[in-house]
Amino acid sequence: MTLVLGIDSSTQSTKALLVDAETGEMQDERRAAHPEGTEVDPRAWLDAVDEAAGPFLERAEALAVGGQQHGMVLLDEHGDVVRNALLWNDTRSAPQAQALIEEMGGPEQCVGEIGSLMVASFTASKLRWVRDNEPDSAARARSVMLPHDYVSRHLAGGGDAFTDRGDASGTGYYSTRTETWVPELAERALGHALDLPRLPSTPQEVMARTPGGAAISAGTGDNMGAALGLSLGPGDVSVSIGTSGVCAMVTDVRPDDASGTVTGFADATGRFLPMTTTINASRILEAGRALLGVDHQELSRLALASEPGAGGVTLLPYFDGERTPNRPTARATLTGMSASTTREDVARAYVEGLLCSLADGIAALEDVTGTAAARIVLIGGGARSRAVQELAPAVFGREVEIAPSGEYVALGAARQAAWALAGTDEPPHWEITGSRTVGAEATPQVLATYRELKERTEGW
Repeated sequence: MTLVLGIDSSTQSTKALLVDAETGEMQDERRAAHPEGTEVDPRAWLDAVDEAAGPFLERAEALAVGGQQHGMVLLDEHGDVVRNALLWNDTRSAPQAQALIEEMGGPEQCVGEIGSLMVASFTASKLRWVRDNEPDSAARARSVMLPHDYVSRHLAGGGDAFTDRGDASGTGYYSTRTETWVPELAERALGHALDLPRLPSTPQEVMARTPGGAAISAGTGDNMGAALGLSLGPGDVSVSIGTSGVCAMVTDVRPDDASGTVTGFADATGRFLPMTTTINASRILEAGRALLGVDHQELSRLALASEPGAGGVTLLPYFDGERTPNRPTARATLTGMSASTTREDVARAYVEGLLCSLADGIAALEDVTGTAAARIVLIGGGARSRAVQELAPAVFGREVEIAPSGEYVALGAARQAAWALAGTDEPPHWEITGSRTVGAEATPQVLATYRELKERTEGW
């Protein structure tokens, strides 16, 4: 049996899967926690990957790393960390993102070059924040990496950094139009030139080897890794409910959305992965659970005991600001309560608020690509909620496929590693068993009320 290693270096932890390269069947897994926060010492990720993946390295013939997108890892001339990494969910650089858009000539010019409208999540905006607020750190910086680049280089034992087009397309200094870095954009953001990671010539290229000789592929961003792990094809949409909420559609067409609602990322196979991303996702369910003083199972029971529309209660769930829509300073709004409002109604409003925000994400993908979703696949920790599973097809207005619980980013990284090992034109075909399709009577009035509240609170 040929084994490959897939690693997910996420916001919360490192997950490592040892997988049969031919069938995709998991043989073993390990994990290690990461520090909390939106600003983290990236060296903690190296300790975590050593703990989680280290015992597998001698058994794997190839490996790949899927990592949290956008995070800024700055290194000095000696390769040492300059400052803590700013992660994707750190929104302090929102003013800098707007300044960079203006310097590029406006939204249309920005999207025309990098494929997406710059927001605070993007690496370039974080570079500009460092330039503006920590000039000494900016002056010391000689290279910038993404989290998965930093971990991949560590597993290679050092050497030149490398990345892939998927994760690179979320930096703000990679062009999805020319499929190359635009070093001038990174230089403009920080104030001086930076060394950027090497890009592969093909998605399945072997970029380096471990000291033990295992092949290391380019790796990719977490959302691109999940698309690979789910074996998504053109028109398929994954809806991931984790720390963030992500709706992603595989397409052959380069997206172009100057409004910024849809980010036009590349994927890990040569296609594109337009995406809508919310900062608030599973934390909405956690907030509802904490507010009502119940566990997640009881939250689902309460929500399902209420009626569609939650008795007139509507939640706009922007607890920690929001990225889609781009409202970094917004806060949540709960409205429509009366003396007859019940705990069941409040629970329902929290679940419906989450699903409505994701429904808007799916609709935006369909509008920008001109393609109706071929299928919708629900994944992530929040997708395990019984209320989410039963109410999603009602709010979305169509059937939903519930994927079995799994570490799809790590599985996608393993599939990429197997692809690099095989050197074939397409990734290996791995079957995913255990999915189920659910349907429900559509409740368009719930989404209409949510959108009315969203429009009414714009600018708050």
